[in-house]
Amino acid sequence: MPFSSIKENKKKPPNKAMMSKPLPSIRNFWNLSQAQALVQLSAGLEGLDSKQAVIRSKLYGPNSIKDQTNASGMLLFCAQFKSPVTLLLIGAAILSAFLGDVPDMLIILIIVFISSALGFWQETGAANAVKELLKMVQLSCRVIRANKIIELPIEALVPGDLVVLNAGDIVPGDALLLESQELFTDEAAFTGETYPVEKRCGVLPVGTPLSKRSNSLFMGSHIISGRATALIIHTAKQTEFGKISMQLQATVPETEFEKGIRRFGYMLMEITLLLVLIIFASNVFLQKPILDSFLFSLALAVGLTPQLLPAIVSVNLAAGARRMAEQKVIVKRLSSIENLGSMNILCADKTGTITEGKVNLKAALSANGLPSEKVMQYAWLNASLQKGFHNPIDEAICLAYKFDRPNFNVQSEVPYDFIRKRLTIQVSSDTENLVISKGALNSILSVCSSVELANGNLEKMADHHSDLISLYEQFGNSGFRTLGLAYKKGDADHNFTRSDEKEMIFLGFITLFDPPKANVGDTIAQLNQLGVSLKIITGDNLLVARSLALQVGLKEPGILTGPEIQKMSHAALMHKAVSTNIFAEVEPNQKERIIVALKKAGHVVGFIGDGINDAPALHIADVGISVDSAVDVAKQAADIVLLSRSLDVLINGVIEGRKTFTNTIKYIFMATSANFGNMFSMAGASLFLPFLPLLPKQILLTNLLTDFPEMTIATDRVDEGNIQQAQRWNLGFIKRFMIIFGMLSSVFDFLTFYVLLNVLNASEKVFQTGWFTESVISAAMIVLVVRTRRPFFKSFPGKFLLWATGLILFTVLIIPFTPAAVWFGFVRLPLSFYPYILAIVMAYVLCAELLKHWFYKWNR
Repeated sequence: MPFSSIKENKKKPPNKAMMSKPLPSIRNFWNLSQAQALVQLSAGLEGLDSKQAVIRSKLYGPNSIKDQTNASGMLLFCAQFKSPVTLLLIGAAILSAFLGDVPDMLIILIIVFISSALGFWQETGAANAVKELLKMVQLSCRVIRANKIIELPIEALVPGDLVVLNAGDIVPGDALLLESQELFTDEAAFTGETYPVEKRCGVLPVGTPLSKRSNSLFMGSHIISGRATALIIHTAKQTEFGKISMQLQATVPETEFEKGIRRFGYMLMEITLLLVLIIFASNVFLQKPILDSFLFSLALAVGLTPQLLPAIVSVNLAAGARRMAEQKVIVKRLSSIENLGSMNILCADKTGTITEGKVNLKAALSANGLPSEKVMQYAWLNASLQKGFHNPIDEAICLAYKFDRPNFNVQSEVPYDFIRKRLTIQVSSDTENLVISKGALNSILSVCSSVELANGNLEKMADHHSDLISLYEQFGNSGFRTLGLAYKKGDADHNFTRSDEKEMIFLGFITLFDPPKANVGDTIAQLNQLGVSLKIITGDNLLVARSLALQVGLKEPGILTGPEIQKMSHAALMHKAVSTNIFAEVEPNQKERIIVALKKAGHVVGFIGDGINDAPALHIADVGISVDSAVDVAKQAADIVLLSRSLDVLINGVIEGRKTFTNTIKYIFMATSANFGNMFSMAGASLFLPFLPLLPKQILLTNLLTDFPEMTIATDRVDEGNIQQAQRWNLGFIKRFMIIFGMLSSVFDFLTFYVLLNVLNASEKVFQTGWFTESVISAAMIVLVVRTRRPFFKSFPGKFLLWATGLILFTVLIIPFTPAAVWFGFVRLPLSFYPYILAIVMAYVLCAELLKHWFYKWNR
């Protein structure tokens, strides 16, 4: 029974008992008639009213399979202590308290607490920032509430809601069809079937398997073509999608940056474990106190590990996402920022990206190529009365022509889909009944048996087919997109269907144009300067694509067509795709194949798409980019959403992505090189000194103070050279940097040891205080050197980094003169030591600058 024929009785308002608890879960809803389903859900054809919706929203919660409960602040704070090394250190500190060393325990725990608090503060801020940004690209759907169609976020839907769905919409819940017309959905996630599934109203047996439930829609699938009205039965975790969400929500593939961080972590773990075992064994062998040796070894492990790396990575990415939001670029997946910075190929549809995206009607022409009023009128009827997916071409036709029509009404419609590539509509008035079809020329010609010439005569299609193709090519060479128009007489007693699309009469052509955006040639040149090659992927024909390429300044562009791609092997396409500028006449499924070929050729590939058929390519690309006006399924698949459909906006996003990546790598360079050098020096010194070179609590304080200025790295300036080149993660490069600069740091550490032991004849506490002071000062100063490839005096740091560095220098110099000195075991240094510190630090900075020049010269 169709939706329009249901006779609804006046509903009684739901009783209080029904309003106070969730409705019983409806099983086997595909076995219910529409009327039965409405009764069981206490719903009606006018939709829920606002009071019912609010009550059900409280009862059922948000319509999302994600856990909506935010982790409490306490849980997030506790997560900062999950590092095994940190837990061991805490355990060892507690053990020292049992042995009577309570002050040391307190100091170690306080430092660990402060370090964890900093990480908690940074991660909380980053998470909140991302949450706010994601609200800007919230998915929505059309819902019937109180007899009005309104747009609501998908999360706001409740069982009993009536939703109106069109091509491109994501199905927001498990639903029973009330009305459908030429409805096809993509249910590949449930059935594995790649072809669209046809849906229609009806009642099915209880045992019908999911893949055969043709009267049902499932959350997470999306509408390929047609339209529907459906009753939401289940939401959130009660849906089929929710039930198998653990399988569907498998871990998202790692980006190169995430892989690099993980591998980097494994490398540090291996070095740390080896170092801890050697140092602990050596100190025990030298008969030093076992507890102190154990604490010292653990402190070394903590000192070598950049503890704030996860927090600083999150903060850098969140800060980059905020800056990108200011540039109208919304980041849905933070780790995709790195891929955006690494991107060296950008694939884009021409419409709205290269062109204005505003289709204009050029002419309505007869089969002879002459202006035709009849062609214009029929095209207008087809465009203005169709109820399917919103189409800019239809808008252009409607805007270009004002027809004082008779009282035409829609009798039936066969919506556009990507297989037929045409839209057919049956309209009727008091005097006539017409079927009008509009679409791709070859698709229209395939269902026509005759041609109507400008004089009204009908002739066989076979006699004019070559002439029609010749006119089509002529229009294409002039840069016009050309559609075909056909018609036939309809029958008032028979609704036209897909199977009736045959024996039609070809009436004429509709020519359209979409001019290139102003200065788009300059924008493409800017992308090239950033090392990003633009490749245009379009369904338009070869002639239109070549004309556009010439207009935007691409001289002798390499062009590959869909039919050519179809005949190519994967290896051949991988080789050819790299040198191709424009892919024309591309089928939707070929977009994904092009992206895969470019990725296999070793490139980081971005793809801009906004249509239903772009979702697979958006998902497979290294960076899936969509626009806020895109269909839901495209926005869902994208990593990044542009609030303005402009390559200029994307250029800003690429620049911000590279800044973010560069600043993240800066921290890794700073932390690992300084930490590795200090820990190597400490390990070596502990073997020949009769005492520990630094107490465990002093090591932790050193680590905390050197990390502090590096926390501001997200705001640091980035050199132009880092922006002009695509950034890639290189673990080998980082390892070489860490070892070389770490060893340089150790050289000056041992020079400091020599001065302390042989020049100043330092005691244990003087030695520890002196090396602590030199270590922190040199680590703070070296940040200004390693943060840039240029000479440090030619690349001025960000103001926050500069102020933080100054604050740390002041703090470390003042600590020996404060009460905190007693807590940490420091003493006042002789004044004669400070000139030595100054000389050592200046020599270190100078040598680091020279080494940096050599390192980048031989590690390009």
